[in-house]
Amino acid sequence: MINIRFAKEDELEQVNVIRKQVHKLHADGRADFFKPGGWDSIKDIVKDRFVSDDSNVIVACNDSRITGFAIIQYIHRNETPFRPSHEFVHIEEFCVDSKYRRQGIGTLIIGFIKNDALERGINKLELNMWEFNETALKFYESIGFKTYRRDLEMHVPGISFIDAPPPLV
Repeated sequence: MINIRFAKEDELEQVNVIRKQVHKLHADGRADFFKPGGWDSIKDIVKDRFVSDDSNVIVACNDSRITGFAIIQYIHRNETPFRPSHEFVHIEEFCVDSKYRRQGIGTLIIGFIKNDALERGINKLELNMWEFNETALKFYESIGFKTYRRDLEMHVPGISFIDAPPPLV
């Protein structure tokens, strides 16, 4: 039986076992953004999420084994001249252990996040993902996420940031 709940601080190591899978996937997919050996410098970042009022760590458990997790942040953006104020839950990290995928665990975690958001009066979830991760995109789309913005890039051969001309003002 899978139980979805807020994580306990002493479960950090179990969460990090799965986070390491995400880091490896990202380092393999985009080594220009993610250092393959950079795990040691990021593994403790999640500690702050356990104690912050504006974030939470959610876990899926099968008995005492953590099979998936999400790290979420509750975001409030003030009104600007261009946009009204708004709130949303940002899913900062999300993963189901590779041994437990395609068993509905990810859908259960997202359901828990949706219920938590609704209890807080928040009606929008957001997340970012890397384009190379087609499996994740298919999953997110299958449960109702829609693309509303894209980041685009262009690599220019022979130009590095060091020799690039200054930006136009």
